[in-house]
Amino acid sequence: MVSKEFFEALADLEAEKGISQDIFIEALRGALISAYKKQYEGGAGDVDIKINPEKNSIKYYTVKTAVDEVTDREKEISVADAQLLKKSYKAGDLVYEEFVPKDFGRIAAQTAKQVILQKLHETERDNTLNEFSDKKDELMSCVVRKVDAKNVYVELGKGQIEGVMLPQDQVPGEKYEVNDRLKVYVKNIKNGGRGAQVLVSRTAAGLVKRLFENEVPEIKAGTVIVKAISREAGQRTKMAIYSEDPQVDAVGACVGNKGARVNAVVAELGGEKVDIIQWSENPLEFIAKALSPAKVISVTEIADKSAIAVVPDDKLSLAIGRDGQNARLAARLTGWKIDVKSESAAAKMEELAHAGDGTDNEGAGEESAAEE
Repeated sequence: MVSKEFFEALADLEAEKGISQDIFIEALRGALISAYKKQYEGGAGDVDIKINPEKNSIKYYTVKTAVDEVTDREKEISVADAQLLKKSYKAGDLVYEEFVPKDFGRIAAQTAKQVILQKLHETERDNTLNEFSDKKDELMSCVVRKVDAKNVYVELGKGQIEGVMLPQDQVPGEKYEVNDRLKVYVKNIKNGGRGAQVLVSRTAAGLVKRLFENEVPEIKAGTVIVKAISREAGQRTKMAIYSEDPQVDAVGACVGNKGARVNAVVAELGGEKVDIIQWSENPLEFIAKALSPAKVISVTEIADKSAIAVVPDDKLSLAIGRDGQNARLAARLTGWKIDVKSESAAAKMEELAHAGDGTDNEGAGEESAAEE
């Protein structure tokens, strides 16, 4: 089982994978002891194995305690017999005596192979976890290496670590081909039974934030703060930004000269629309801005975190958006329930409300509900 080539292979693994020989040797030592005891169960006392890569050797030893009177021959040796091996032995010492196990070569070889593969797997997993422990929530470049019916597998970082993009993290309509270069958001690093798994995303709102950080020095420096992001990947994103410095135009900083900064982000997102919103501590003012690109006439609070936004008649469809998307994203961005009304519908509601103060409450309520 033992050969010079075996230890040379360990040295190659150390050089190639950066895994110390000592890790393999200690694991192999424990596994061989366990395998030997299992093979000779009931017929073997304590054993120890010493592995010396410098001498390309693996040696087996029985381990017995030196005693004045032997009661268990498997675990004990008389002091007199021990001193035949080495004169300095005395009662209580552990006595190591080398032996050559019979018919153990095949099992030892199998054990060595299993230990090396397992330790290689475990160490690579641990290295992945260590390398990516500080990469969670970060933006990384990657190369697509494999695409199957559900998942996209990408190669990350200098260590060529595999990342997995699950179906929910893939942008609808975005096609991924082998060798495509992408930027992805690291969602999580899991230590699974089959090894470390890096979960990446193209749909996370964090991807948009990190892309803007790369393009806008003011965000990276903390001069401009991203307060909130709502996103429907592949279609539209709304990002609320703010600066405590009155000299800084937060929106202008994100848009860039002639739109260069926002356009760079949009290009990375495959043409996804991005609305950059000026955040306001006044929630009603924030709602009005969040409904951009539609102009808002007024916003009125009607209940706790619930408001009506009134827009010009010709801007109603713009404010609501296709399938309600613009209003939906504005609601997510602000954390408020927003009911968007046209100016004429709002005026009619007000008339009905005033009429309701008289005798026609029921009719007014029905028309109001129908208008909604």
